[in-house]
Amino acid sequence: MVQAFYKSPNNDFILAHGDCFKLLKEFDFKFDMIFADPPYFLSNGGISLQSGKVVCVDKGEWDKGKSQDDVMAFNMEWLRLCRDKLKDNGTIWISGTYHNIFSVANCLTELGYKILNVITWEKTNPPVNISCRYFKYSTEFVIWARKMHKVPHKFNYEMMKDLNGGKQMTDVWRMPAIGRWEKTCGKHPTQKPLRLLVRMILASTNQGDWILDPFSGSSTTGIAANLCGRRFAGLEQEEDFCQLSKARREEIENLDSYDNLISHIEDLHKLQNNFMVNEDIGGYVKMPF
Repeated sequence: MVQAFYKSPNNDFILAHGDCFKLLKEFDFKFDMIFADPPYFLSNGGISLQSGKVVCVDKGEWDKGKSQDDVMAFNMEWLRLCRDKLKDNGTIWISGTYHNIFSVANCLTELGYKILNVITWEKTNPPVNISCRYFKYSTEFVIWARKMHKVPHKFNYEMMKDLNGGKQMTDVWRMPAIGRWEKTCGKHPTQKPLRLLVRMILASTNQGDWILDPFSGSSTTGIAANLCGRRFAGLEQEEDFCQLSKARREEIENLDSYDNLISHIEDLHKLQNNFMVNEDIGGYVKMPF
């Protein structure tokens, strides 16, 4: 049985500490949505420029490089385990760069998922390319796929259209990388912006839905889910990041901190009076573990 590392007071956020390959086999629960930011396996001594300083971009042992065969086997296994945790109408979002996203796409197809879109996240504030031998890297990709080929998925089309000024939203999203207001409890080395997760969650889930993140990190997915009135379960193997996640979730128990995050996220700011965001999700909740 999976033991919770942390559980929020109203049971809308639960986190387990351990290897997701092991934990995913130890509970039986079906989720409405999964977001995953798996390792890119890029920590091989490279450098980048941050705040005017040259820094090493190694993230940790969990991101050390692997062979192409090992990367493919890794992606195939976690995607197989996650597919078993999705409802038949559920969808999965996976972020990556050109280093790993093609492997992920091939695994999704082989496992029977149906790819719906490949979102291009265009960063409005990308770091400079210090080698000056390539174009500046300013994008990451997010694959959106559903579990079943013939079972319709959730898509809040009208909401996305409203957020885009009455026009169909495209698959190119222009958003900045994380800001200081997202690092008040500390920072994860591959932390994604709340704006990005909020949009995915609003697009593909409804009020009170359960969202899983198997590589939870600092639980940006969980914070975004709770800001949107959704429920979250996260799995994370590094205890330091579990502690960071706990601190971030406890922070938004403070109404001023909660409102401060909302004020920075344009999609939520526009939807403050939308029932999908503000509706109470209290009452009895069946927990994933």
